[in-house]
Amino acid sequence: MAKMFASAGAPVSGTPISSAQAAGASRAEVLRVALVAGVFGAALVFFTGFAGADVLHAVAHDWRHAMAFPCH
Repeated sequence: MAKMFASAGAPVSGTPISSAQAAGASRAEVLRVALVAGVFGAALVFFTGFAGADVLHAVAHDWRHAMAFPCH
């Protein structure tokens, strides 16, 4: 198979790589980050599912004020 060349003249292989591999992340690192994100997301869904409507409204209202977004 003939070598392909990048625009800078450096030889590259014809094998595509993922962005995680390009950044140098190992499979273990990617899985660890995915696990942490999944646990965080599940906790967020769990806690908001059991929170009362008044609590969710207060949090959303305070967040809008903290982000300097006028709401009233």
